[in-house]
Amino acid sequence: MDVVPRPVRSATGPPTVASLWADVSGRDLTGQDLEWPPDVFALAGTVLGRTHAYRFAVSPPPGRQWPPHRFADWNDVVTDVAEQWCTWTEAPDGPPPALVTDTWETLLAAAGTELDDIADGRAWDVCEALFMLLALSDEACAGVAAALDPERTAGFRFRGRAGELLARTGSLSAVPTFRLRVLPKGRTPPGGISFRSLSRYLCLRGTSVDVAWHKAPARRSGTGQQQANVLLLPWPLRVRQRDFRPLEGSVRRAENEPFGIFEFAPAETFDLDLVERVLVGALDEVDGIDAVVLPESSVPADDLEPLEALLARYGVSMLLAGAREPTPPGRLPGNWVHLGVHVGGCWSHYRQNKHHRWFLDESQINQYHLAGALHPSVRWWEAMEVPRRALQFLELSEGLTVVAVVCEDLARLDEVAELIRDVGPSLVVTILLDGPQLASRWTARYASVLADDPGTAVLTLTASGMVERSRPIGAPPSSVVAMWKDPTRGLREISLDPGAHGVVMSVAHTRARRRCADGRTPVDNATGLVVAGVHQVTAVARDPGRVPGPRGVTGAALTPPELTIVTAWAEAAAEALEHTPDRVADVLADARPGAPWRRDLGLPEPTAALATALTAVADTVDSGRPGAGADDAVLAVLQHASADGAAPVSLAGAVLRSALESRRDQRAVRSASR
Repeated sequence: MDVVPRPVRSATGPPTVASLWADVSGRDLTGQDLEWPPDVFALAGTVLGRTHAYRFAVSPPPGRQWPPHRFADWNDVVTDVAEQWCTWTEAPDGPPPALVTDTWETLLAAAGTELDDIADGRAWDVCEALFMLLALSDEACAGVAAALDPERTAGFRFRGRAGELLARTGSLSAVPTFRLRVLPKGRTPPGGISFRSLSRYLCLRGTSVDVAWHKAPARRSGTGQQQANVLLLPWPLRVRQRDFRPLEGSVRRAENEPFGIFEFAPAETFDLDLVERVLVGALDEVDGIDAVVLPESSVPADDLEPLEALLARYGVSMLLAGAREPTPPGRLPGNWVHLGVHVGGCWSHYRQNKHHRWFLDESQINQYHLAGALHPSVRWWEAMEVPRRALQFLELSEGLTVVAVVCEDLARLDEVAELIRDVGPSLVVTILLDGPQLASRWTARYASVLADDPGTAVLTLTASGMVERSRPIGAPPSSVVAMWKDPTRGLREISLDPGAHGVVMSVAHTRARRRCADGRTPVDNATGLVVAGVHQVTAVARDPGRVPGPRGVTGAALTPPELTIVTAWAEAAAEALEHTPDRVADVLADARPGAPWRRDLGLPEPTAALATALTAVADTVDSGRPGAGADDAVLAVLQHASADGAAPVSLAGAVLRSALESRRDQRAVRSASR
């Protein structure tokens, strides 16, 4: 685009399109933004969101129409042009697709349009351009993250680049994250009209919460897995009154609403032997355990490493556990969810901090029968540091996106909750130290909010010992330690039977629908989850005939962002191998160290370990991709690869194998459904 009119700024007058974008992004409107669709999404979304003009998608001004009449098949137009735009961004040569260029020129010419004219619909040509650019940029990012295969035949390099940018910065946009974030989106609200209703692959966020987006393959190799078995360990099984202790000298303001600080410090040690015997009992019921979940503050931090080593020996690929540390001198301890993913013989670690302290008032002290330890006339706050707001999104295989939070982070309607609703992950796991997880209690109410909008499944898990202590006056005893809520089958209470030590919950993957209020056709490429079965587990003696696998190493060969980058490029290569093997070489060139696109986006060169892993992915694909059936040929290379060598190479091989097997399984599912 040779001629770009100077954007109109207004220091004292009414805000305009150009002045708003300059204030929010620190940028002027230029044609350079077209080289990166998420930046265009940020621009269009900022204006539509600030003006509330998004409502015109379903209720345009009198005499106006959306989608425009001139497009006989709006959905096909958006899909085709978005795919062309992706291809153009990989190697810009000439102008972008005509619809993108023409719409952008319309917006540039209207840079001085006042926002009030957009909000009232008077500047309809600008509204139409914003809707058009939002739809095209959103559709261009289909498959970047949190989506099953959108069956695109181009854009592999763009998606690999976007995945690396997201891993490094926590945003898909090249606009600095201290100004805004563009994030992947998993689920869309089924009804109503809000800005969230206008996109199905992207969401626009402010800066109030830090975001880290991770990818890691967590699947049992070669299983064609459409179901996962999750072992719930609602421990401690017994909680004593003396496990709650006031911090010495912490009571303040004795004359007016006195408050103090308490810590939860269970007397019993964490029993790794019992974990193993419960695992053996669970594996007598099912063919494998994919994940283990434990409640808030259930695992001492020092026991996390031996716990992971044990789980790896039994083929468990994921751990979500509430971590506990003693109160250190002079400061307060942390309270967090420890997430571990086992891949390539290593454990990769993610930490999700708790943001809200537990508050025990007189009613709760009486409910849990703690008055012998904590005076009921004092308002007791949990001994916990309050960290900066941050949320970890963990994307696993088959488009499954998981968020783990602790206790009241589910209930507080703050920026973290708003972010979860905007992104719409597949599953929110909430670990607690709480009473029974009944349909009538607070966790079910807040889980219902997420299940209804945007359609996220929610699992809550508390300690059986706390359920036993929870005996409000007039309420019968309960054994409900967990609750599941999803938008398809509704709410299910999960009890721990007398004598049982854990529960195996089998969760089935389903294809969920993405809708969009801008007129695009609904698509079934999101991942939904439903409970397929629940089994009580009792610890049994270890089977001397069963030989567990090798010990898993704690401490991955790559950092979590580096593992995410390798996963993104492995997925891009696997996608290209399936659809257009002749373009794989270009994808691999972008993945290798030294690719010029990183400099263009302001990204650093890979570290030595990351460079080794990316080179291993590229070399493996190169050695096994001649002609048809190239993905099977690459899998054969991986099958015969030596187990010796650098740890990043082994990890890269495991990631690539998972990406190829995942696409093979998705093809089988699509073929069976036709």
